[in-house]
Amino acid sequence: MLTNKPKPRRRPLHVKKGDKVVVTTGQYKSNEPREVLRVDADSGRVIVQGVNLRWKHQRRSQQNPKGGRVQMEQPIDASNVLLFSAKLGKGTRTKIQIVDGKKRRIGVACGTQFD
Repeated sequence: MLTNKPKPRRRPLHVKKGDKVVVTTGQYKSNEPREVLRVDADSGRVIVQGVNLRWKHQRRSQQNPKGGRVQMEQPIDASNVLLFSAKLGKGTRTKIQIVDGKKRRIGVACGTQFD
């Protein structure tokens, strides 16, 4: 018997597609800014350019007649990235403030507006 469980609530994330971020944990940890390619708010994960690379084996097809292997970025948890502040030259935590009637992401350490 199936039960209708409510979907987990979609939590708002501190990063958006196109943001420059710094990876704070794991093999790819550095202060080098990287771009967010995709955000999945339902699972709380992000895909960051050049981070968490895995090999994808591709079958032969008309578009790809040779087939082969391609390296692709895989998702990492959003808690493992911080927004990159050019003012500080490193990652910074963010807070939400209302500025001119709109919600804005503000860097805690530097005061930079990210929106």
